[in-house]
Amino acid sequence: IAMEPTTIREGYLVKKGTVLNSWKVVWVVLADDAIEFYKKKTDNSPKGMIPLKGATLTSPCQDFTKRTLVFKISTAKNQDHFFQATHLEERELWVKDFKRAITCLQGGKKFARKSTRRSIRLPENVNLSELYVLMKDQDNGVKELKVEKDKRLFNHCFMGNTVIDWLISEGKARNRPEGLMLATGLLNEGFLLPAGDVSKDGAEKGAECVFLDQTEALYYFADSGFFCEGYSSDEDVIMKEEFRGAIVKQGCLLKQGHRRKNWKVRKFILRDDPAYIHYYDPTKGEDDPLGSIHLRGSVVTAVEYVPDAKRQEVDGNLFEIITSDEIHYYLQAATADERNDWIKAIQSVAKTGK
Repeated sequence: IAMEPTTIREGYLVKKGTVLNSWKVVWVVLADDAIEFYKKKTDNSPKGMIPLKGATLTSPCQDFTKRTLVFKISTAKNQDHFFQATHLEERELWVKDFKRAITCLQGGKKFARKSTRRSIRLPENVNLSELYVLMKDQDNGVKELKVEKDKRLFNHCFMGNTVIDWLISEGKARNRPEGLMLATGLLNEGFLLPAGDVSKDGAEKGAECVFLDQTEALYYFADSGFFCEGYSSDEDVIMKEEFRGAIVKQGCLLKQGHRRKNWKVRKFILRDDPAYIHYYDPTKGEDDPLGSIHLRGSVVTAVEYVPDAKRQEVDGNLFEIITSDEIHYYLQAATADERNDWIKAIQSVAKTGK
């Protein structure tokens, strides 16, 4: 008897068009034998399907210099499909499940969640995501600094040699060459990112990114509040104030437009102190937010009904932010759990952040 395929993971990802080269947000459903992607979450029939039998996965995929967090799925018939996650943790979760699904199909096994070993040859089977968490630890990790360089101020960054010093002092590496291997692994997997010209040159030289053990080479954590500001006018510095807070949560949500009331998928980044949520077009970078919501004194609640939403088939997992100056934002999370997580996170930031 043919079994119905099980859904393993679903959510929004950015995908490169197969015919036109444009990147668009799609709703992706990973089953144990295929990936289906839909133009809208509510569509009944998928826009396309990618069979996973005999497929290979490349992550990170560095074919596109302007895009980070891209991974590639090549089918058995050598068709390449490119997907882009909106933040690091999300990419890690998708990639882990894609890899498992592909491996299970090869071995004719059922999909079951458990951790997989990474393919990079690293000493002692190091788990890079665990290493990254330790490195980010507020008390014992690598300290984030403000560094002035070439008339620019880099916030939340650190020097290459500091990373190697830390790896050795924590007993993760026996010597500098071994530390360099680990740091290069973190850079290639997208956990650490280059800030400034020196480290960027090292990262862009060859197919493999090269990590530099130097004071001149600056790096930052992939999901930190890193930003760089030039000194131009006082106004510029005030503008940047709202990006100073640490990132509390990020991901894609469906948002209702203010004027046309149409719903679009946006990437949201929630920061505390000052309490802001910024939203972006997920197909573009994070340089220009489409808008920001100042959360201090705002109210956020789950709602069952949004005017005009039903007409556009937007139903369920809805919530609303009402700012202190009475502006209403209507949003839809992908799942009930996600809605609760967002509401909790926004509520706590709205209470405590400036």
